[in-house]
Amino acid sequence: MSESGFDPGLADPARAGVFFVTEDDLGPLSAVGRDAGLLARRIDLSGCDTKSALLLRIATVLDFPQTSGRNWDALSDSLRDLSWLEAPGYVLLFEQAHELRDRAEADFDTLLDILDEASQSWASDDVPFWAFIALPDEDFPDLQ
Repeated sequence: MSESGFDPGLADPARAGVFFVTEDDLGPLSAVGRDAGLLARRIDLSGCDTKSALLLRIATVLDFPQTSGRNWDALSDSLRDLSWLEAPGYVLLFEQAHELRDRAEADFDTLLDILDEASQSWASDDVPFWAFIALPDEDFPDLQ
C-alpha cells in the first residue's frame, strides 16, 4: 500500500503483464512502481524505427552486460534474467512507442511477445514484471 492508501497491485506477479497506456500515465505508474518497491525504468523510443535501435535503447537503459547479444533471443534471455539489476520486481515504461509501431510494426509486435514471455517467466518465480507501452489516445481503438 502506498502512502496515499491507494494500492494498484503492482507488487502482485499474477496481475503483471504488458499493458497499453498513454504518455500521461507513465509518470504516475513509475511513482507507484517505486512505492511498491519495484525497479522502474523509462525507455524512450522516440525516433526509434529499427530493430537495432530498439535493442540498443533497451540494453542501454537496463544496463545489459557487455556480453549480451543484440538480437531477439538475447533480449528475451536478458529480460528473463536481470540478475545485474537485482530487485523485488520490475516496471518498464516505454515512452513514444507509437513511432516504433508506425515504422516497424513487426519489430513492435515481436517486442510485445518478448515482454509478455518475460512477464510470465518472472511470474513463475513470484516476481512482478510489468511493461507499460505508451501510445496516443487515438491508437487505442485500433489495438487488438
